[in-house]
Amino acid sequence: MGHATSLSHFLILSSSRFSRLGSLTRLLSKPTSLSGSFSSISVTGQGFRCCCSVATDDTSPSVKKRVVSGVQPTGSIHLGNYLGAIKNWDTYETLFIIVDHHAITLPYDTRQLGKATTDTAALYLACGIDVSKASVFVQSHVPAHVELMWLLCSSTPIGWLQKMIQFKEKSRKEGVENASVGLFTYPDLMTADILLYQSDFVPVGEDQKQHIELAREIAQRVNHLYGGKKWKKLGGRGGSLFKIPEPLIPQAGARVMSLTDGLSKMSKSAPSDQSRINLLDSKDLIVDKIKRCKTDSFAGLEFDNAERPECNNLLSIYQIVSGKKKEEVMEECKDMSWGTFKPLLADALIEHLSPIQARYQEIIAEPEYLDKILSEGADRAEELGAVTMRNMYQAMGYYQRRRY
Repeated sequence: MGHATSLSHFLILSSSRFSRLGSLTRLLSKPTSLSGSFSSISVTGQGFRCCCSVATDDTSPSVKKRVVSGVQPTGSIHLGNYLGAIKNWDTYETLFIIVDHHAITLPYDTRQLGKATTDTAALYLACGIDVSKASVFVQSHVPAHVELMWLLCSSTPIGWLQKMIQFKEKSRKEGVENASVGLFTYPDLMTADILLYQSDFVPVGEDQKQHIELAREIAQRVNHLYGGKKWKKLGGRGGSLFKIPEPLIPQAGARVMSLTDGLSKMSKSAPSDQSRINLLDSKDLIVDKIKRCKTDSFAGLEFDNAERPECNNLLSIYQIVSGKKKEEVMEECKDMSWGTFKPLLADALIEHLSPIQARYQEIIAEPEYLDKILSEGADRAEELGAVTMRNMYQAMGYYQRRRY
């Protein structure tokens, strides 16, 4: 339905050019946890310019770092989305966004957009998101996303957008003259999704860690143009208008690869459904996909052998869905044949995904519950975003509305 499936699918702004890498109150009845821990990876770009310091109070132990994660409303989430961008954010204040504005920049079925949005939201919740700790909401339900996008567009050099490889590729498919303005400016909307909430981190796969550089570059440009003493002279507090977000890389499961090519990332856009495990795949379909997935002819199984990308990928998936440590998987599987390992992996996937599928069916059957969760999430998001928007309008010199 769209040209990107999550906020982690950003196009990269480098120092000299753009490039693209291949790339709530109720929980699960039997919640499962991942064994992988998470770490932030600093991204530094040449030529970044920021004249202000970030004015935040993150020294308090009670202040959680904030994570923003978004997914397009496709109505389907695959294993890579789940392991890379949904699971295991309990240590952060997390906002999960169904980014429906992004879905309309390419031709789409208006009859399906609403259903795909609620289906995707239900899948998010079914994955075990605790809405007492995280917010789940629909992008279009918070108008500040589009407001901030417009302000960012006014500060984004058109040359940056003209260099975007994904725009060039998508516009060629549609015909350059027929490509929408939304397709051209969507990177500013992606940046607004992140900066509106003063995000500390954005979850991305290891191969995608530079994708966040676009948001960082725009944030630092706006901070330089309107922040610091310029803002203070207009009555503001001064300092930076935006935090500079960092990528958050899961050490295990950061990059779930295709079942048909161990060198390509698992992706919704791949033409063959055989290449991915969807969270709602039936038991028989999971068994069939694992049975037919690409392997190799080496003896035994092992991690981290560059000549065996499929082996490393399948073992990594098994490690995470089984909840075992890497060393335990190595010891368990080192002497196995593929004929022995594949049923083991299929069973582990089925066991891990069955509670999610059952919870999804429960949520879909309770539309009022889902609507309540999404409404409460949007309310929380509006509260957070309102502070950013007040600061931006003030720093950019807008005449503020007086309420009587």
